[in-house]
Amino acid sequence: MEHVTDELNPLHDPSRRGFASDNYSGIHSEVLAAIVRANGGHQVAYGDDVYTAELQRVFREHFGERAEAYPVFNGTGANVIALQSVTARWEAVVCASTAHINVDEGGAPEHVGGLKLHTVDTPDGKLTPALLDTLPQDKTGDEHYAQPRVVSITQTTELGTAYTADEIKAIADYAHDRDWVLHVDGSRLSNAAATLELPFRAFTTDVGVDILSFGGTKNGLMVGEAVLVLNPDAVRGAKYLRKTSMQLASKMRFISAQLIALLSDDLYLRNARHANAMARRLADAVRDLPGLTIARPVQANSVFPVLPVEVSRRLMKTFPFYFWDEAAGEVRWMCGFDTTEADIDAFVAAIRSELGSRKNP
Repeated sequence: MEHVTDELNPLHDPSRRGFASDNYSGIHSEVLAAIVRANGGHQVAYGDDVYTAELQRVFREHFGERAEAYPVFNGTGANVIALQSVTARWEAVVCASTAHINVDEGGAPEHVGGLKLHTVDTPDGKLTPALLDTLPQDKTGDEHYAQPRVVSITQTTELGTAYTADEIKAIADYAHDRDWVLHVDGSRLSNAAATLELPFRAFTTDVGVDILSFGGTKNGLMVGEAVLVLNPDAVRGAKYLRKTSMQLASKMRFISAQLIALLSDDLYLRNARHANAMARRLADAVRDLPGLTIARPVQANSVFPVLPVEVSRRLMKTFPFYFWDEAAGEVRWMCGFDTTEADIDAFVAAIRSELGSRKNP
């Protein structure tokens, strides 16, 4: 019989690093320790546990006394539940054409949520009142047109840009003047807090955000996000929609314990600051290389360079990342809480080598 050791051998090479997604990272040690602490004895299932109760208190410290948190498994689930809870069947969601809910959720808002999306083109991923004014202005009350009810913005955006508190307030005011609701897809809300140098409530609750999807997985959690209701008067049925959307965890204490750890001792901010700093280090190191340009502002933990496609393809074999617009040669490099200076330096050296060895056409 083959001898089996107690030592666990990983199925992957832990030394291999990449810049494809902040979802590629492992679990932060403080989050992992929180899971272990929550793992003794029995606790009531489906969110009636002491950790989920404590999570409510912690979220209220960060977002205000009316905040209500509904932990879920993933960001798509959080977005679908949040948007369903503020729309009627005949109503629609307005978002940027680049929004994650429009291009990266497999049609879940439409197929699972039954939601109509009205999309708006933007130069930088950010909606503005002026851009919202490009929506048809003569369709209010038209039964042939899905009536706008929610504006959904992403913070930070899919293009790596961050809304300021004033920009969010302007959108909230625009929405509320029309009896609409403002939703924030906050999968990288912590990165926005780091770049804005503001507490969460200063660019959410205090400027009129009604409901948001709070991200954790990209910032050190194993699994878990939350639907965060900031204005309960605008929201209906989030508790029930979570179950019908198959996002109610039976052992919710383990999601809640992770979120508590993330929001305690500024771990969310430490992680996000580090990820943002690594993105700036990467951008600064390659900015002046011949044959490469930085296409977009570096405001969070992403870099969008343009470089020769054949160079990108060769680099991807060693340092995984994705094309953003392959026809234009634009790629996206993401940094995470566990990206190191050594990771950046090794990647930059490889980029320099590839660009330097490239034959002139």
